[in-house]
Amino acid sequence: QVWQIPDYVPVRNITEPVVTLEGHSKRVGIISWHPTARNVLLSAGCDNLVILWNVGTGEMLLVLEDMHTDLIYNVGWNRNGSLLVTTCKDKKVRVIDPRKQQVVAEKAKPHDGARPIRAIFMADGKIFTTGFSKMSERQLGLWDLVRDGGSRPGQRRPGDPGDTPSDGGDVEEVWEGGTHHVSLLSPSPPQSDLFQDDLYPDTPGPEPALEADEWLSGKDAEPILISLRDGYVPVKNRELKVVKKNILDSKPPPGPRRSHSTCEPDVSRPALEEVLEEIRALKETVQAQEKRISDLENKLCQFTNGTD
Repeated sequence: QVWQIPDYVPVRNITEPVVTLEGHSKRVGIISWHPTARNVLLSAGCDNLVILWNVGTGEMLLVLEDMHTDLIYNVGWNRNGSLLVTTCKDKKVRVIDPRKQQVVAEKAKPHDGARPIRAIFMADGKIFTTGFSKMSERQLGLWDLVRDGGSRPGQRRPGDPGDTPSDGGDVEEVWEGGTHHVSLLSPSPPQSDLFQDDLYPDTPGPEPALEADEWLSGKDAEPILISLRDGYVPVKNRELKVVKKNILDSKPPPGPRRSHSTCEPDVSRPALEEVLEEIRALKETVQAQEKRISDLENKLCQFTNGTD
């Protein structure tokens, strides 16, 4: 279910979702919005399926099946939303092209431990993984799966250019078991009250770069960036509207045309009176139950006060 949270403080409880998406046969544990396309939502469930939805129309766009043999641990988009990276209980990291519905690269056992593995895309296209060794030591890995077909990890080594600590924090890099491990220490505090572009670079904003149909047809676009210099100011009119793809698909049954001046009611008089009578009966029942509840509350007060 997708819920619309208003920008203002609601005066009543939100009880109805904007849209309900139905397609998984088991519990859904992962959802993720597309980074650049409007209203495209990913869901992954315990049925080992990944489904892509157009929330704006409430329709299912793509179903990625027969790609995972076991429980999916996590799913992540790359920067422009053209690829997915997934981790699975079968100890494989997969890179998937969702529109072609095929696995373009995979890596078996990036970490040897039995505990779950997580993976995300970096901005440069490399894949960053977290996991554990056989001795339950935490490991971090950086891999060039797309470029090398999963054959080798990232090629930067300690001492290479770019491995020296930066002003934003100290970085210690080591290799162990063929995996690139990174340990991040706490960043140094800023030395100036002025806005620092190197610490706060432009970041993807809320505005989509593509429509859902454009992305589905094969078009890609980089995220639309916003500056953090003046803080984040939310845009207006961001309300999600769910519409049918073609409202004319639901045509009325064929039959004799009627004039616009025809005043035949849709509901017959006897049926209307029956509904009104049922409403009156329900009201009487509610009033009787309220009186009974009031009498019981009074008796309870008497017992509590010891008067009976």
